[in-house]
Amino acid sequence: MARKAAEKNEPDFENTLKQLEEIVSRLENNDLSLEEALKDFEQGIKLAQLGQERLQQAEQHIQILLQKNESAKLSDYQAEE
Repeated sequence: MARKAAEKNEPDFENTLKQLEEIVSRLENNDLSLEEALKDFEQGIKLAQLGQERLQQAEQHIQILLQKNESAKLSDYQAEE
C-alpha cells in the first residue's frame, strides 16, 4: 500500500531532493567535522532512499493509469538535447 508523505510527516519528493542537494553541497565544501559529515551522510542516505520510494510510487501510479487506458503505451523517456 502506498504511504502518503503527510501521514508520516515526511517531505514530498521536491523537498527531499532539495534537502539532499543541500547535504551534498555541505559535504563537498569540506567545512564539516567528521561527526557532522557522518551525520549528514547518514541523513543523505535516508533522503535518497525516500526519494527512490517516491519515484517508484509515482511509476506504479502511472502504470495503473495506463492499464486503465490500454491504448496508451508506456515508453522510456527520451530527453531532448
